[in-house]
Amino acid sequence: MLRTVTGPLLHLATPAGWRAALALGAIAPPSLAEVGFVHLSTPEQVALPADRHFPGRSDLVLLVLDPDRIAVPIRFEPGLPTDPASMRFPHAYGPVPAAAVLAVLPYRPRVDGGFDAPVIERTGPGWRHAVLEPSLLRRTATAEVPVAGGVAIRTASVPASPEHNQLLVSGHVDAAQVAADSDRVLDGAPHRWALLTGAHLAGTAAGLAARGWEVQELVGMAAPAGGEPAARVEQVDVEALRPLVEADWRGAVPGIGAAQLAQIVDGQRLEEAVLDVRYLAVPSGGRLVASGVLKIDGGTALLDAVTTEPEHRRRGHGDALLRTAMALAAEAGCDLVVLDAAADDWPEQWYARRGFVEVTRSWSARLTP
Repeated sequence: MLRTVTGPLLHLATPAGWRAALALGAIAPPSLAEVGFVHLSTPEQVALPADRHFPGRSDLVLLVLDPDRIAVPIRFEPGLPTDPASMRFPHAYGPVPAAAVLAVLPYRPRVDGGFDAPVIERTGPGWRHAVLEPSLLRRTATAEVPVAGGVAIRTASVPASPEHNQLLVSGHVDAAQVAADSDRVLDGAPHRWALLTGAHLAGTAAGLAARGWEVQELVGMAAPAGGEPAARVEQVDVEALRPLVEADWRGAVPGIGAAQLAQIVDGQRLEEAVLDVRYLAVPSGGRLVASGVLKIDGGTALLDAVTTEPEHRRRGHGDALLRTAMALAAEAGCDLVVLDAAADDWPEQWYARRGFVEVTRSWSARLTP
């Protein structure tokens, strides 16, 4: 039965399965050849196949799909005979483009191993930006601990990387609770780090600052992908960026140690296993003087860690990196590129002049015990 789809559709996957789909450019699991369609669900239905096929599994993700980007027929058809008689599942009769994925949401079971229906209230640019970075960090983590308002992640191979061992908070919670959870979960780490996502956490960020945390307000910005790449920009391996990344972190965190710097770069490499990562650089005089990282996750791309050596600024390297990132994102099927810029600082205005608009707010808070 063909039916007009008015909201997002979902597909259950593992991080490895989603990474394979990204490489292929489409969601085309083995079941497609077996039954002729890709199994999809509405948000209200998805807990049923999750309970049936993946009880207690703690590494699932939900691929949130825009039905308008799925060109193949979608038919609503019965599931198994044991399902409610009135329930009809959406089946996509052909490969589903990876670019139809608006977001990849970690989907965790309850303590008893069962799953609840997810709440997906909106799928606009602000939401897509807000969920992307926490999602990719949760997909690379080796342990996840519930905390008030969110989760804490630990990553065993890079325990000193603050990005990969921190609190990811999006629910309502006060500063005292964030600090207490950080001490409890990050005990033994050389830092306390938290990402607070959403304008409603402004008071929490201010409370952490009053407790001695270093807090940076971030403006989440977005722009349509597209354009032409710059000839001066090269795609390189992450190891080629190590000197630039380490220099950038030394400037941001005075006194940071060599071992911690090494793990920060190693942590970036872990992300290659869960999404499409492109390392961009501008060479000059036989070495790299500017760089950025483009992280492609379905229809959304995140531009991160854009930096230029001080003596090479005002030469158009940043523009070249941005143009190339926007073009590569469009080539991969993305319609949206998102990034973070420090609030009330020159990069925010710089990106705004190039078509980026504010879509969300967040705060990065850190404390060295």
